[in-house]
Parts: sequence; C-alpha cells; structure tokens
Amino acid sequence: MHAPPIRLLCLPCAGASATMYLRWRRLLPSWVQVVPVELPGRGSRLGEPFVESFAALVARLCDDHAETMAGPGARFMLFGHSMGGLLAWGIAQRLRERSLPAPAALFVSGCPAPTQRDPQRFANKDTDAQLIADLRRQGGTPDAVFASPEMLRITLDALRADYRVCASVADTPHPPLAMPIHAFGGRHDDIDAARLAAWRREARTLFSLTWLDGGHFFIRESEPQLLAALVHEMQALRLEPLPS
Repeated sequence: MHAPPIRLLCLPCAGASATMYLRWRRLLPSWVQVVPVELPGRGSRLGEPFVESFAALVARLCDDHAETMAGPGARFMLFGHSMGGLLAWGIAQRLRERSLPAPAALFVSGCPAPTQRDPQRFANKDTDAQLIADLRRQGGTPDAVFASPEMLRITLDALRADYRVCASVADTPHPPLAMPIHAFGGRHDDIDAARLAAWRREARTLFSLTWLDGGHFFIRESEPQLLAALVHEMQALRLEPLPS
C-alpha cells in the first residue's frame, strides 16, 4: 500500500495570490501534493475582505486548512516566500500553542527571521506611489500588471493590506519550534546573511540555509535550483515515501 503524498502548503508573498505556486504542481514529484494557500481578498477569495492583522490572519488560515493539516494520515510541510515565510512561521507557532499536529518541516524563502524584522520597512507606505515604487524596486511584478489599471488596483490593494499585516506582528518572544527549518536566500537580495541565518534560533533541532542566484524573487529566477534543493531537503529528512 502506497503512503499518501506529503502536503506542501505554500504561502504567497505580499500582494500576491496562490497562483504563484500553481506551476509547482507539475514540477515537483508526485509524492508532494502542492497546496497553494489563498489569502482573503485576492484570487479565488477576491470577494472577501482583507485581513490586516497578523494574528487574525494566521488564525483564519489555521481554521481554513485544519483538515489539510490534520486529516486522516495527513503529513504536511509549510513553505512561504517573503511575507509568506512569516505567515508559515506564525502558523507553526499557533499549532504548537494549541498542541495540534506540527508540520514535518518549515521552509522559509526570502524572509528575515522574526527577530530580525524591520517594522519601519512597512510603515507609512499607504500611497499608491509608494507601493508602486516598492513593486518596481523588488522586481517580480509582470509588466502586464503595471499596464493594466484594473490589475494594478487589485495588486496595490492587496499589497497595502499585506504591509499592514507585516507591521502588526507582535514582538512577543516565542520558544523555538520542534521541527527542522530550512531557509532560502537570494545572493542579490537586500536581506543580508545575518538576518536569514537568525532563523537558526527559531529551530530547536535542525537548521540549514541555501543561497541561490537572484534578487528578492530568486524563487522565480532560480526556480529549478530551488525546487531541486527543496526535494533534496525533504529526502534528507526522510519525508519521501518509502517504496512499498
């Protein structure tokens, strides 16, 4: 009897939707079930109001995906890029606090450790001009978005809400998580090595860090290398189902 696939819940970066991970469903092995996590106010949840509190959003996502993370025979991991990494960590912490099943691993990408956040990074960025400047500086936003007033409006509204989420993260100390944490960083991103390496203090057990070519959106620039590293880490943690 074959073991069920391990579920990989993927959380998007600020301003983005779950569609950024859809292609992974055909690029990762069949024993990985990619679960793109949609946030309220975008994509398939466009009609829902944004949630602008980190704690409230984490609680909502835990409720939304309770069955995915605790269903019969469920084994799952969390992956998040940029803000998504922070949300993935928040979900893992909330599950620990409530003595619920924990992820087999936490993967964070292009995201400083929680203790290394810069709250001023998201402060006073409410105008469209400021948000557009951020999108252009970070790269990763298709030209088609800037060329379409409707698409740009949707993106800016989501980005504004997500910046408020990031700014609302409480500085309450949390104990390290009892699961392996693997971080990915871009060699040309403006997040320096020390802020990524600080994830080591969030893991009670294993921690590792992989550097890939590219800026903040190395997740696309070096996608084949990132996915290969991701699979390698899963195999090293013995998460790949054994042959029957």
